[in-house]
Amino acid sequence: MSLSKLFSLPAALSAGRREIALGTLGVAVGLGCTEWISRQVLGAVVPWFIIPMGASAVLLFCVPASPLAQPWPSIAGNLVSALVGVACYRWLGETGAALALAGCLAVGAMFLLRCLHPPGGAVALTAVLGGAPVHELGYAFALLPVTANTVAMLVLAFLFNNAVGRRYPHLVQARSQPHGTLDPVPSQRVGFIAADLDAALASFGEVLDVDRDDLEEIMVRAQMNARRRQWGAVRCADIMARDVVSVTPQTPVLEAWALLARHRIKALPVVEADARLVGIVSVPDFFIDRTNPAPQPVPRMRSVGVIAQIMSAPVRSARPGQALADLVGAFSDGGVHHMPVADDEERLVGMITQSDVVAALFAGERR
Repeated sequence: MSLSKLFSLPAALSAGRREIALGTLGVAVGLGCTEWISRQVLGAVVPWFIIPMGASAVLLFCVPASPLAQPWPSIAGNLVSALVGVACYRWLGETGAALALAGCLAVGAMFLLRCLHPPGGAVALTAVLGGAPVHELGYAFALLPVTANTVAMLVLAFLFNNAVGRRYPHLVQARSQPHGTLDPVPSQRVGFIAADLDAALASFGEVLDVDRDDLEEIMVRAQMNARRRQWGAVRCADIMARDVVSVTPQTPVLEAWALLARHRIKALPVVEADARLVGIVSVPDFFIDRTNPAPQPVPRMRSVGVIAQIMSAPVRSARPGQALADLVGAFSDGGVHHMPVADDEERLVGMITQSDVVAALFAGERR
């Protein structure tokens, strides 16, 4: 590798101006408040603030989604590193051997306990090089100030990150399975699968500073963006049915059921007299007793009343000019089977079903 490549600038970070501003502001808030809290609680009896908190602040406020910045690595990583550092000082004194051993054992312990936190290495060295104030504390150094500083910083990170719209702790939202089965949602049954991702990660043979679930979500979104680019030219107006069979809220239940049977369809949009969309009624709605949430062993069809009593409202709808790609997720993973299409004034203008989506995608593949 040439020196020019070795010292070349890395690719620009994906963080926008807002994230850069929030990261720098968060570090200032975190360090300032943590130092003040530590000084008020611990006073001058102990070294109330430890330098490695600067590195923790960078993780917690600049890259809060990093696996290394989550609560368990932060607390356990700093705590176990402090204990290791104190033990090495007591055994070997303030020597180079103690420094090397403290760093080595701290990192090994963090790997074993799944709490790798880079500032932990600095915490271990601080326990060796901290001088008389730190050495006099002995193992208590791990609690005051190390754990106290870390907990204060974590509380501030939680408050700050969530106040500005970030999720912290960073927990990946599991995709719900609308049918309550163990099968993955349809979008995860094609393309790459979880085993492919695990194999790719294993092939690196090294630690990557990205959460596995986050990486999977990134790949799913990349696939969806590719699909959106591929199918972006197909609009709802291109594939929707325009001669839509509909009912009003005052339509008798039996009359609506007869319409379903006559037209061999499974859902009816519900509209007011001015065609304004107010709901939808599908086959299951005729058998659900909304006044009795308990499941019935043998559901009975509703034969009396009007549609307003059984329809589902509000109803999700699409716009005629909306890209078909925007609806794929709802139809594949969201459990949606029928979606009315309404104009800007919420008047019904069409209907899209799963069959329409499948037909459109199949026609696109043949082109």
